[in-house]
Amino acid sequence: MPPTDRLRDHAGQGAATTVAAHRARRRLRADRARQLADLLRHQLLTGAFQDGSLPHESTLATDYRASRNTVRQALDLLRAEGLVERLPGVGTVVVAQKYPHALDRLMGLAETLREHGRVTNEVRTMGPAPAPAPVAERLHVPAGTDVLYIERLRRLNGLPLSLDLTYIPLDLGTSLLGSDLENTDVFRLLETITGQPLGHAEITLEAVNADTHSAAVLQAPRGAAVLMLERLTHLADGRPVDLEFIRFRGDRITMSGLLHRS
Repeated sequence: MPPTDRLRDHAGQGAATTVAAHRARRRLRADRARQLADLLRHQLLTGAFQDGSLPHESTLATDYRASRNTVRQALDLLRAEGLVERLPGVGTVVVAQKYPHALDRLMGLAETLREHGRVTNEVRTMGPAPAPAPVAERLHVPAGTDVLYIERLRRLNGLPLSLDLTYIPLDLGTSLLGSDLENTDVFRLLETITGQPLGHAEITLEAVNADTHSAAVLQAPRGAAVLMLERLTHLADGRPVDLEFIRFRGDRITMSGLLHRS
């Protein structure tokens, strides 16, 4: 190989190595920024920044042994989530609050969030409807049998929080037709109607993209991630009585629980 070609090839290899090293550094900084964002998110959601302001970037960099660029990138992630905002002359401040929803107790939304304000329900749809086969199977009723279908928009202190789709066996659902569903949890009403407490629930939690209808009702961006809680609730005697598909605004709710390893 001629000397000029060898020099050109060596230069090309050196440039490729430099680009690869630069990309690796960027990936490493992105990883560290994500880790720092996770730590800061937990603190701001648990009220660690009582005055509503985060420490200065230099303070965060020192406390977490991170570079200023990493700190800025972490704050950018929290800003994209709508949790913080940068105010000139003030710094980074908390602008949104997520409300805790416990997963270790069977409670209605109003019971769960009673310390954070008033939950109200806008009943958008309510009435008998033929049970689709998957619904009928889980509620232990014949397929095609009418069940009570309810769609509610639930607000906390006036802000849209969740869109709930509920299926209830009609022998119980008929008694709900005249009930105050706007101000009362279905759980409490079911216990009153049946004369027995609720027993347990099977739940599944996953993230889904908001469809056009859900996004419009929840006043969330179309395609935004929402938390989908699927819950089948049973009475104390084991009878399944309430199948729900609940879409929570992910920027306004956080799920938590206490787990034991037996």
